Amino acid sequence: MLPPFLTDLSPSDLWAAIMHKMGILTNALLALTAATASLTTALTTPSPYVGPENGTLVVVGGGILSDSIYQRVIDLAGGPSAPLVVIPTADGAESYDDDAAGAGTFRRLGATDVTVLHTYDRSVANTEAFVAPLLRAKGVWFGGGRQWRLVDAYAGTLTEAAFWDVLEARGGGVIGGSSAGASIQGSFLARGDTASNQILVGDHTVGFGFMRDTAIDQHVLVRNRMFDMFDILKVRPELFGFGCDENTAFVVARNDAEVMGATYCVIYDGGFWSREGSDMKNLPNPSSVFFLLREGDRYDLGARKVVE
Repeated sequence: MLPPFLTDLSPSDLWAAIMHKMGILTNALLALTAATASLTTALTTPSPYVGPENGTLVVVGGGILSDSIYQRVIDLAGGPSAPLVVIPTADGAESYDDDAAGAGTFRRLGATDVTVLHTYDRSVANTEAFVAPLLRAKGVWFGGGRQWRLVDAYAGTLTEAAFWDVLEARGGGVIGGSSAGASIQGSFLARGDTASNQILVGDHTVGFGFMRDTAIDQHVLVRNRMFDMFDILKVRPELFGFGCDENTAFVVARNDAEVMGATYCVIYDGGFWSREGSDMKNLPNPSSVFFLLREGDRYDLGARKVVE
């Protein structure tokens, strides 16, 4: 049965109306097909970069951070007026105030648009209302705690997609995080077990993957964790592994990584590097070797070698 408004049309006008509606439908289907093809290509085409193609990561090893690290995030986001979103969820508290997880420090350093965003409820994280602050953000900061809480709350939701949008859209933003907020940025989730953070390969092994084929550890020197990464590399030897000590960051854009901060980042790439060379060193098996980089050192993630 035709809708009432069509019954008064002549056959020729009725045919024209039908063809007009068919044209709209065809155009919509073509647009949907193009969008689907574009998304499929993006998901199936291997990236030439370990880090994000657009935007920058600031991966921090935990502890009490110098203002310079927070300031680097502000600068990379575009300056004091750039919208920042702070995610304190990894901490596990019942609730958070507006200064949680470094938000107060960002404001003290001059950031004027800082939003603390949190839920433990995946259904909430999958709503447009919840992700609204992320759609205008130029920077996201993940606080410390247990990284699996971030997975349980946000993985596979609109919120996780919005994290990626911060990197990819608006000219490229910044995602940073400390401790748990560092490990979540890897594709493999180091210390992701809900029972203990001493289990390197746990019941949560998939991070947000802002760094492709990578496992990230934190607090590595302060807590004598230098050998822990090998537990992961024994079962996933293809991964690039690194960890940063407290108050020290790996700043990553595409395949370029730079160390900044107080101490060192530890590199597990199957090789060895030293400022004094390695020709006369008695090194262990490549499966058990690592080396340290300090502030100002640069590393090529694609070639897996230090930039000298």
